[in-house]
Amino acid sequence: MARKREQDASVLHGHHVVTGQELRATFEAARDADDTARVRRRALHGIVLVLLIGLIVAGIITALAVINGQLKIPAAAPAEEAVSTCPAATFDYTPNDQVNLNVYNSTSRPGLARSVADEFLARKFVVGAVSNIDAGYRGVAAVISGAAGQSAAFTVQRNLPGSDYFQDGRTDGSVDVVLAQDYKALTPPELVDQTPGKLSCPRESRRIADDDKWPVIPSAAPTR
Repeated sequence: MARKREQDASVLHGHHVVTGQELRATFEAARDADDTARVRRRALHGIVLVLLIGLIVAGIITALAVINGQLKIPAAAPAEEAVSTCPAATFDYTPNDQVNLNVYNSTSRPGLARSVADEFLARKFVVGAVSNIDAGYRGVAAVISGAAGQSAAFTVQRNLPGSDYFQDGRTDGSVDVVLAQDYKALTPPELVDQTPGKLSCPRESRRIADDDKWPVIPSAAPTR
């Protein structure tokens, strides 16, 4: 009679039967992995905590040093004040008939230089050149003279409200008037203030810088 084959206890119906030892090994491996991850998290938290404590301590030490005067924080350098180019002297009103001026039109309005020159002539000013030019100046009008003509330029500005004074290197007492796009009219003769005062440079108080501050004046221009 044939002897019955002994069955393998680890196989049941063709499937492997997990033993208690294998289960313990599996759970122990998972537990080891969890322990490793837990240790890493704790180490990371510890490092972050140490860094935060270090920053707090450093902040406290720095604050105490500043309070006690041991550490001085440099203050921001003050902005440089703009240097005025406008003459600060006070001038008397020069009689109109002692002022020699040239009138230039830098606008697109035809005949403006001639009409304004005629108004100056009616006020007894001595008018020389009258011309159209491309001055590159923006504003009401530019009044230009050398140092010798500043008193005369002051007189012109009292008749030309809103005008901007510029000084150049000429040595005579002549004055150039460059009419720009914002020009409206001369001050009515009866309203001209003839009391002493200063030259006016409104460009220095403008919020937006004007790149074309200096008008271009021709050395000689045809009369129109």
